Amino acid sequence: MPKRKCRLFLVDTFTRERFCGNPAAVVLDAEQLNDDEMRRLARELHGTEVAFVLAADAPDHDLEIRFFSPRREVTFIGHAALAAHYVRAVANGAPKGKVRQKSGNAIIEVEVTGKAPGLRVTMHQTPASFGPIVPEERRAPVLDALGISSASLHPACPMQVMSKWNSRLLIGLNSPDALESLQPDMQALMHLPPRVGADGFFVFALQPGTDPLTTESRMFCPVIGVPEDPVSGNAHAMLGVYLVHHGLLASNGHPARLIGHQGRFVERPGQVEVQVEASGKRATAVQVAGDATIVYQAEVEF
Repeated sequence: MPKRKCRLFLVDTFTRERFCGNPAAVVLDAEQLNDDEMRRLARELHGTEVAFVLAADAPDHDLEIRFFSPRREVTFIGHAALAAHYVRAVANGAPKGKVRQKSGNAIIEVEVTGKAPGLRVTMHQTPASFGPIVPEERRAPVLDALGISSASLHPACPMQVMSKWNSRLLIGLNSPDALESLQPDMQALMHLPPRVGADGFFVFALQPGTDPLTTESRMFCPVIGVPEDPVSGNAHAMLGVYLVHHGLLASNGHPARLIGHQGRFVERPGQVEVQVEASGKRATAVQVAGDATIVYQAEVEF
């Protein structure tokens, strides 16, 4: 078999500063690789999610992206998708504007705007769906595993599961200062997903008096190999829908805006911008936008 070469990029997302935000690896020309080669390369890049960019195989999309977490292939990883579109626009001179991305059975539109290297990537999504609310009498295992006291919970934020490609339990705190006191027990969190119906735990707090609304958050997903995720675009999209639904983020006839900060506690600060289109308290569409920067690039030979 002749040797094949793929282009590999390490990208920091939701930031314009290297070594901040959420890192992701992007592999271009990945249609040359088989499933086992993708898994092996993802394992070699342990600790970093990987987006494999493939050519389209049907007229209903412009490209396909497959995603691998440190432990398994997953349907969608928001920051890795952002990284992939940023890399395509910088490395390939890909046309700016909306493209249709296929991942699993879903197709989303992604738009690249701005001038390199200061490009902005916006992902257009349908809203996340609502799962069960964890009743007060069943909160104790979650609070104990995260080191949260009941008094720290925001009274207007029910502890609720949200789902969009993956599932997250959203937990609102009454002050950003409370995020500093978290003491997550990773072993305990590993055992909670079957009990709460979510693979990750997204803990957030509203910044008072901000316009647009600003939040700070932390997210823990040890069951998928990510003890604390630096910055999650997908979870912030869920958060925007959740806040609109619970009356904490109003659209007032225009898309509701949210600026989410995450990553400070792992020394990788980043920022996610979310817009939610809604009819009353029902979200109808979501946009997630962020910046990126390339840390390095290399060729991998197979």
